[in-house]
Amino acid sequence: MSGEAVAALAGLGTGLSLIVAIGAQNAFVLRQGIRREHVAAVVAICALSDVVLIALGISGIGAVVGAWPAALRVTAWVGAAFLVGYGLLAGRRALRPRGLDAAAGAGGSLRTAVLTCLAMTWLNPHVYLDTVLLLGSVAGGYGADRWAFGAGAATGSVLWFASLGFGARLLRRPFSRPAAWRVLDGAIACTMVTLGVLLPARL
Repeated sequence: MSGEAVAALAGLGTGLSLIVAIGAQNAFVLRQGIRREHVAAVVAICALSDVVLIALGISGIGAVVGAWPAALRVTAWVGAAFLVGYGLLAGRRALRPRGLDAAAGAGGSLRTAVLTCLAMTWLNPHVYLDTVLLLGSVAGGYGADRWAFGAGAATGSVLWFASLGFGARLLRRPFSRPAAWRVLDGAIACTMVTLGVLLPARL
C-alpha cells in the first residue's frame, strides 16, 4: 500500500473518530433529517465547512488560530449563548403541544435552517480545535502525504453527514408519534444547554 493510501486511511479514521459523537451539529442534522427538511443544504454546509477547515489546518493556518486564544474565547461565549438559546427553544417544543406539532410538520424556512447550521458550525470553537489545529497537526506528521491525509479526513466528514442527514429518514415512522418528538427535543435541549454551559470552561 502506498504512502498516500496509508495517509488517506489514517485521515479517514481520525476524522471519523472526531466527528462521530453526540454534539450540537450532529443533533441538528439528525433532527432536520427526520423532518426531511432542507437536508441537502444542511448536509452540504456541514460537509463543506469541514473540508474548508481541514484544508486551512493542513495549509498552516492552525498556527495562526493557536496564536489567538482570545478570539477562541470570544467565539466560545457567543457560541455558548447560541447553544443555550437553541436548547431552551427545544425544551419548549418538548413541553408544549404546539411545539410538538410544529416539530413534526414542515414549518422551518430554508433561510432559518441555513443560518442555524452555519451558527452550529462556525460558532463552535471546538470545530477549529478539532479540524484546524488537531487534524492539521496530525497531517503535518505525514509530510508530503499530508494532503492525502486531509482528503481522507474530508471524505470522512462528507460520508458521516450524508449518512446522518439522509439516513435519518429511516426513523421517520417512529417519529410519527408526538411522544417520540417530545423525547428527541428533550434530548436535544439537554445536549445543547449542557454544551453551551460547558463550552467556555473547556477552553
